[in-house]
Amino acid sequence: MSQIPALYIGHGAPMLLDDALWTSELAGIAASLVKPKAILIVSAHWEAEPITLSSPIFGTPLVYDFSGFDRKFYEMTYQTPDASALAAQVAALMPDNQPVVISNRGLDHGAWVPLRVMYPAADIPVLQLSMPTSDPGLLMQLGARLKPLRDEGVLIIGSGFLTHGLRYLKDWRTDAIAPTWSSEFDQWAANALASADFDTLANFKELAPGMPYAHPTVEHFTPLFVALGTGDSNAAPETLVEGYFMGLSKRSILVA
Repeated sequence: MSQIPALYIGHGAPMLLDDALWTSELAGIAASLVKPKAILIVSAHWEAEPITLSSPIFGTPLVYDFSGFDRKFYEMTYQTPDASALAAQVAALMPDNQPVVISNRGLDHGAWVPLRVMYPAADIPVLQLSMPTSDPGLLMQLGARLKPLRDEGVLIIGSGFLTHGLRYLKDWRTDAIAPTWSSEFDQWAANALASADFDTLANFKELAPGMPYAHPTVEHFTPLFVALGTGDSNAAPETLVEGYFMGLSKRSILVA
């Protein structure tokens, strides 16, 4: 099997499942790829050290880590096949002094919401991997360790949101005009990605316009660096999705 790319995608809130445009974009991404043998996903909603994996059992439960939404979202399921083989592959790639913990945690909404759109048949083994640090350089090193999985047909996904200043939003319509802090950060990141300037991206706290409003906390941006680490450090990723949802950038990329 030829090497499968890695992705960084915006996962949105559960209500993205009701957004016809965004769901069509995510489904289109999946349709454009060779069907993966397994999926390893790093979500903004799970930060834990040491590196921890979600439960690999068949029908891994879902984590409904949100509140105030329609009841239907809490009744949704996504029963995936046993992912024990993938768990063993991930563990084997980590240094001896960095053991991998296998937990009984389920898949949180940063994982199951987009995957339910991209691979609705739920016929691909899925594991979620915790984000052990917020340091971009260390996350790129983690991505580099995981890179061999791509040769084995594993789709590696960083799941976040390119801007995520929820507390600063004033217009909550899905088609709201992006605030300046969101649009300026998005364009800055787009330019850095297009020139493969990952050092600049890694210094987003100091260099990016729109900070800290675009990311008052950084966990929705940092999964990007895991995806970038799986690729060529000199190659620009491909932008797959642009635009905004509630004024937040849903820019998504492919790392070849």
